[in-house]
Amino acid sequence: MFLATMGGLVVTKSGSGLGCGTEWPLCHGKFVPAYTISSLIEYSHRAISALAGLTALFSFIGFIFFNKHRELKVYASLTLLFVLVQAVMGALAVVFSQSAPIMALHFGFAMIAFASSSMMALGARRMDQQKGDLPIPDEPPVSKGMRNLTWFATIYTYMVVYTGAFVTHTDSRGGCSGVLLCNGSILPELSGGVAVAFFHRVAAYSLLIVIAVLAHYAYRRHPYNPGIRKLGVTAIVFIIMQILSGMLNIVTMKVPEWYFFSSMLHTLLIQILFGVLCYMSVRVWQLSRGTRGKIGQDL
Repeated sequence: MFLATMGGLVVTKSGSGLGCGTEWPLCHGKFVPAYTISSLIEYSHRAISALAGLTALFSFIGFIFFNKHRELKVYASLTLLFVLVQAVMGALAVVFSQSAPIMALHFGFAMIAFASSSMMALGARRMDQQKGDLPIPDEPPVSKGMRNLTWFATIYTYMVVYTGAFVTHTDSRGGCSGVLLCNGSILPELSGGVAVAFFHRVAAYSLLIVIAVLAHYAYRRHPYNPGIRKLGVTAIVFIIMQILSGMLNIVTMKVPEWYFFSSMLHTLLIQILFGVLCYMSVRVWQLSRGTRGKIGQDL
């Protein structure tokens, strides 16, 4: 799933989305496409995505029929579901000439699939470590307020991702020049690409505040729960890196060679942050219910 998601980013950032024309699953009417750079990039992404779909299917079959843990069944089901959904969205994006809303949805569903597969991997690893019916240590419960804050941060992060996707797919990257100010103003004239880019900036900076509050409560209010503390620290580290990578995008925007890698880094960081928050959402839900949680006690 990681390779499939990153492959989709390469397709977008290299402008290879129509490397196979408006055909799917064939590429310019052929099963094996002509050897042009754009067609190879697009076709390779399709092949890796197909492999991700097969591994999701095999994982689903394995956990549904040959595993007793309900949580892993849920993660395997979500992974398969969103792999199929994002594949359909990818096909629609090709057929309907890279529509911005469809492309944004495609990336959003791919992020959920990536997060679900990450949760499945973490859960499977924890279950493997618990072979032999070893006791699972108790952990202090968390408040419902902490649970709700974590859920809000996770959902809001997902919404911010869509604002960034619209910046990319509406070609609004140059709407706001300047690292801190937008076109030299705190509140620029909002129209067209400027409005899209400015709204994304506001959403990103407000997300930094939300994650900072979450990290503070996770670390300060849970001294006897190292798992929650680690997740809180990890979240604040990645949101800071995410903001810095966004600034790097602006600095390198006029240097295509550097911008390609900075924008890839920017998207990679938000994917990891979203995965961490999803994992944290499950942990606080389990601990707020007073259960001892069977999906990993640490990061």
